[in-house]
Amino acid sequence: MGFSLERIDDKVEFFEGFSLKELEKQIQVQIDNNRALMLQVHNVQHQVLTNEKTGRPYYSAVVHFKGK
Repeated sequence: MGFSLERIDDKVEFFEGFSLKELEKQIQVQIDNNRALMLQVHNVQHQVLTNEKTGRPYYSAVVHFKGK
C-alpha cells in the first residue's frame, strides 16, 4: 500500500443562500478553511435570481481557489 501526498492546485466551490449576508458568511468560512490548504481566492462570480412565486431573491456564487 502506497502513501502519496499531493498538493491541491485548484478548487472550485459553489454557494447558495436566501440572503447576501448568509452567502458571504458561507464563503468566508470556506476561505478560512482553504487557507489551511494553502489556497487563496482567485476569482468570484455571483448572481441573484428572483423567485417568480414569492418574489424573494436567491443568491448564488462560484469561488475559484488557487494554490499559492
